[in-house]
Amino acid sequence: MTAVTIKNTHAVSKPSSATTPLFATNYNIYINHTDAGGIVYHANHLVFFENCRRDWFTKLGLNGYFLQSDDGNIQHFVVSQAELQYKQAILLDEVITVRIDKVELKPASIIFYQSIYRQQPKNEFSGNNKASATLLSKTKIVVACVQNQLTTDTISNNKSDADVNNIAPMRPIRVPQELHDAIQQALALHNDE
Repeated sequence: MTAVTIKNTHAVSKPSSATTPLFATNYNIYINHTDAGGIVYHANHLVFFENCRRDWFTKLGLNGYFLQSDDGNIQHFVVSQAELQYKQAILLDEVITVRIDKVELKPASIIFYQSIYRQQPKNEFSGNNKASATLLSKTKIVVACVQNQLTTDTISNNKSDADVNNIAPMRPIRVPQELHDAIQQALALHNDE
């Protein structure tokens, strides 16, 4: 008999800064990320989370989000759910660490648990010889896999205004096998560490 572990996936996970993430990368905060007060605009948290996911896919050897099926249809992802918790402001000229803490692979979607941290340097004067990290925000993002449906109408260059809304109808599909296998392999390697 095999033991089965059931995980609650409804709440945003609470990874600690000590937990080894699946992937982490640093980003510099520039003036274009901030508002007039030098604080990162709240929507840019989503941009950093997105950039981190894209950088992870690149590290896995995947050519971004757009895949082409054997029959010429374009497969890609759309965000279907985003839960964000803002903990502290991100400030101009900081360097932040954006992480993928956990990934759940579903048949037609991928759930990402991510976080943004500010790294605090070692403080030799206080006796603290460890660098620490401050949680700035965390998220649970669900991306659904979809496929654009190509038709002779969508390929035509002579579209009327009425056709603009029907350029490439999308339908949900299973996560493509190549992507599924790459993520499964990354998860297995991470769990072995």
